Amino acid sequence: MRALITGGAGFIGSHLADGLLAAGHEVNILDDLSTGAIENVDPLIGKAGFRYWIDSVMNEPLLAELVDRADVVFHLAAAVGVQLIVDRPTHTIETNVGGTEAVLRQAAKKKKKVVIASTSEVYGKSMDLPFREDADLVLGATSRHRWAYACSKMLDEFLGLATHREKGVPVVVVRLFNTIGPRQTGRYGMVVPRFVEQALRGEPITIYGDGRQSRSFTWVGDVVRALTLLATEPRAVGEVFNVGHGAEITIAELAEEIRRLTGSTSPLIRVPYERAYGPGFEDMPRRVPDLTKIRRLIGYVPSVALPVMLQAIIDDARLRHGLEASDPALHFAAAGG
Repeated sequence: MRALITGGAGFIGSHLADGLLAAGHEVNILDDLSTGAIENVDPLIGKAGFRYWIDSVMNEPLLAELVDRADVVFHLAAAVGVQLIVDRPTHTIETNVGGTEAVLRQAAKKKKKVVIASTSEVYGKSMDLPFREDADLVLGATSRHRWAYACSKMLDEFLGLATHREKGVPVVVVRLFNTIGPRQTGRYGMVVPRFVEQALRGEPITIYGDGRQSRSFTWVGDVVRALTLLATEPRAVGEVFNVGHGAEITIAELAEEIRRLTGSTSPLIRVPYERAYGPGFEDMPRRVPDLTKIRRLIGYVPSVALPVMLQAIIDDARLRHGLEASDPALHFAAAGG
């Protein structure tokens, strides 16, 4: 398989590139490094079957060439992170919708398969749990910029599925639930790397809101496996799939667990949403996937428990900071997924 990964120098994209190359596939990545980092793919540079371009998906002449060379396009390029979304809602909408339009426009020329990475954010304020792919989606008011990301990703899904129906382009949509693992940055609001960095530095661990909001965290290796299998499964075309874990933990419990695993004495500090993100910010109280559909199609079952995920992330952070990992064998075993 010849794969193009947009956003391939990002957290998930670089792990996907690792996995595809290890399986013997050819990989091209396209990334403008706005939120990705070239360090994420440094170990791949020079390997047979791997090439990279530092540019935007909005450069359509280049995109057209790369799509033409691909058998499947994994479209991961997007504005990511709550902080970035709140600070730059216009950029979020233009990047997500415009990028997906460009990818689908080029893929339609020769009916190239496209796997679109969407998000659990599209379920919005729904309380119909666990979230099913065919459930109604409930967003907040347009005056609350926090929902711009969810709305843009919903439109990405509509565009992808409409392009499949009208133009025969094989499209698969995946809704990712809070993917975590090594290489993820807390710079744009991702909670696990932010908590880990704060704990290792002995700084206060800042919990936004009351900490009772719960999430279901997914190991990046499981996401890579799901994306790869869905890309090669003909019955996945034209469908939407949740990719997640299922086990819930509150953000306050997450902070306590990270403090325990790091051996940190950092205090836990609660910060009101208004102070973190501005007036009127709304959050999802729970976010839990129904995995029935993807399990029935490709046999997907989450493979890593949350404490193992967290320990691998902590050990990776310690190694990057020149600290001694608590259990390097565990780190490398978990990172291999």
